[in-house]
Amino acid sequence: MVDDTTARKGTLAVWLQAVRAFSFPASIVPVAVGTVLAAHFEGSVAWWLVPFIATASVVMHAATNLVSDYFDYEKGVDKDDTYGGSRVLVSELLTPRQVFIGGMALFAVSCGIGLLFVAVRGWPILALGVAGVLGGIFYTARPVGYKYFALGDALVFLLMGPLMVIGSYFVLTGSYRHAVLIASLPVGCLVAAILHANNMRDIQHDRDAHVRTVANLLGHDRARLEYYVLVGGAYVAVVGMIFGGLVSPWGLLVFVTVPLAVKNLQRVIHSQPQQPETIATLDVQTAQLHLAFGLLLSLGILLGALL
Repeated sequence: MVDDTTARKGTLAVWLQAVRAFSFPASIVPVAVGTVLAAHFEGSVAWWLVPFIATASVVMHAATNLVSDYFDYEKGVDKDDTYGGSRVLVSELLTPRQVFIGGMALFAVSCGIGLLFVAVRGWPILALGVAGVLGGIFYTARPVGYKYFALGDALVFLLMGPLMVIGSYFVLTGSYRHAVLIASLPVGCLVAAILHANNMRDIQHDRDAHVRTVANLLGHDRARLEYYVLVGGAYVAVVGMIFGGLVSPWGLLVFVTVPLAVKNLQRVIHSQPQQPETIATLDVQTAQLHLAFGLLLSLGILLGALL
């Protein structure tokens, strides 16, 4: 017989699996970058809002993951022999109804926090918030499901790169600078690389499910090029920002992550379309690169403001 404490732990573990908690750094990094950029702002900064911004970002990410799992399962994208998703539905750990309701409840929570931002900063932040919520829901939800029409890479780049960095900065400062948009580009590149790594691994499974992604439209060999461009582009963007005077030379700290990037690139170079298992965890390893790169970029920007 399982006692109540064990049952509660099991339930928590299942929901943590369902929301894919391991992926949350992808929503924390853009908040961190937007926050340290606010340290350069000469006016008043609402630092007390930082934990609310981080919470809203993570909650919306969790909600998107749940709704994505629901529609991927309903569409037949996630099955026993596929790698994607949290697998709580495939393994029958939760019901589709539970996952869908959980996702919508978390979207409601993020909207509730967003109302605080609207109260502090006015209607411009409402537009950003609505874009984020709709982008999260209709990533897979009918009648849009833009993930299934090769639009996932571009919109994830925008939503979890520029939108989140600019939104974080705006909530804290009430202002916008073009430098913030430019600083968000490497973040967008690497978060798009996470998705592309996932899609490159799932090329055949997605074709079988009649799902179009950039990876399966390009084919495995040409899809490799996109991965190279996204990862390499993040470093090129930082160098460009340093030469342009938008980021101090402390931004070069991101190059500490080059060995990790090279390791991932080597896996892609040696991958074969008939052996997706060789890059089964490339999305996770790209997420690790995204986290390390983003934190070092944040540190570099912060040091540039303080020193």
